[in-house]
Amino acid sequence: MSPPQNTKAHLRALLVLGLPLIGSHLAQMAVHMIDTLMLGWYDVEALAGVVLGSTFFFILFIVGSGFAWAVMPMVAAASEEGDDPGLRRVTRMGIWISLIVAVACLPLLLFSAPILRLIGQEAELSQIAQDYLRIAGWGLIPALLVMVLKSYLSALEHTRVVLWATLAAAILNAFLNYALIFGNWGAPELGVRGAAIASVVLQSATLVALVVYAMRVLPQHQLFHRFWRPDWQALGLVARMGTQIGLTSLAEAGLFAASTVIMGWIGTLELVAHGIAIQIVSLFFMVHVGLSNAATVRAGRALGRKDEVGLRRGAAVAQALSLGFGIISVVVFLAVPDAMVGLFLDPEEARRADILTIGRALLVVAAIFQMVDAAQVMALGLLRGVQDTKAPMIYAILSYWVIGMPMSYLMGITWQMGGTGVWMGLVIGLALAALLMNVRFWQRSSRIEARSL
Repeated sequence: MSPPQNTKAHLRALLVLGLPLIGSHLAQMAVHMIDTLMLGWYDVEALAGVVLGSTFFFILFIVGSGFAWAVMPMVAAASEEGDDPGLRRVTRMGIWISLIVAVACLPLLLFSAPILRLIGQEAELSQIAQDYLRIAGWGLIPALLVMVLKSYLSALEHTRVVLWATLAAAILNAFLNYALIFGNWGAPELGVRGAAIASVVLQSATLVALVVYAMRVLPQHQLFHRFWRPDWQALGLVARMGTQIGLTSLAEAGLFAASTVIMGWIGTLELVAHGIAIQIVSLFFMVHVGLSNAATVRAGRALGRKDEVGLRRGAAVAQALSLGFGIISVVVFLAVPDAMVGLFLDPEEARRADILTIGRALLVVAAIFQMVDAAQVMALGLLRGVQDTKAPMIYAILSYWVIGMPMSYLMGITWQMGGTGVWMGLVIGLALAALLMNVRFWQRSSRIEARSL
C-alpha cells in the first residue's frame, strides 16, 4: 500500500481505517451501557454493586490489554516491511501472555468482596459486586484474547470484521440481558448474575468468530500452527512493551477506579450518578479511542517505511479530527445533560431527581474533561505507533497519581466539593498528561528509528 502524500489523502486513509474501529469501540461500549441501563431499571443497589464490580474487572482487563496494544504497532510495522514471520511471532506471543495474565488475575475476581471492603466500600455493595464477578470474571480469559486478535486484525487493516463481530456481540448481549436480568421469555430472573452470564457468553462468542476469521481469511500467517512452541525473543519484546503500555493504562484506569471508590465514600447516589456519567463520557470517548487506534496503525506503518514526513502530517490530521469531534461533544454535554442521565433511570425511581442533579453537574465538568482526555489518548496512540512506550508510562504515573488523584481527593473530600470536585481533579491530571505526551510525540517524530525483530 503506497503512503498518502497530502492532507486529503491522509484524512481519507485515517477515516477508512478509523471509522470501523470507532464503530467497534462504540459497539463495545454499548455492551456496557446496556448493562448499566437494564440494571438501573432493575434496581439502583444492583447497579451500584455492578459499578464497583465492573470497575474492578476493568482495571485488570486494561492492564492485561497492554500486551494486545503492543501487538498492534509491531504488526503494523512488520506488515509494512513485508515481514510475515515477524508479525506472526508477536501475535502468538501476545496471545500467550494474555492467557497467562487472565488466569493469574482470576482469583482476584472470584474473591473480590474482601478487597472491596478493605478499600472502604459498603459490605452489601461489595457482596453484590462479588456475586457479579464470580461469573463475569471467567470472561477475562476470552476478553483478553479477543483484544489481541482485534489488534492483529486492525494492524492489518481488516477492521470491518472487528466492527461486525463487536456489533453482533452487542446485540446478543441486549437479548441475553433482557432475558436473564428480568426473567423474560421464560428465563429465570437472575439480576446481576444474569448480566454476568450474558457478558461471558458474548466474549466467548466473539473470540470464536475472530479465530475462525483469522484462520480462513489470513491462512498464510498460520497463527495457530504449532501454537504451543515458545518464541522467547518475541515474547520478551511483547512483554516489555506490553508491560509499559499496561502500566500506562493502569495509571489512567486506576485514576478512574479510585474516583469510583471516592464516590462510594461520598454516598450511594453519588456513586450511581458517577457510574452513569462515566458511561456517557466513555461513549463519546470511544470515537477518540478509535481514531487513536487508527493513528497507531498509520504511525506504525510510517515507522516501518521510515517516513518521517508522512508520520507528522498524518498525526496532525488525526489530532485535528479528534479536536473537531471533541467540540461537538462539549456542545452535547452542555445542551442535554438531563436527557442523557435520565435514560439510565427508571421514571418511577424515587431518587431520580437527586441522581439527575448530581449527574447534571458531573456532565458540565465532563465538557472540559472530554477535550483534555481526547488530546492525551491521541498523543498516546501516536507514541505507541512509533513504539515509544516508556516515557508515556512515566508521564501517566506522574499526571494521574502524583497530581490528579490527590487533587480529586482534596477537592472532593477535603474541600467538600463532592462529586464535582472529584471530577475536576480528573481534569487536572488528564490535562497534564495531554501536554506532556503531545510534547513528547512531536519531539520524537522528528527522529523515528526503524525497529524490528
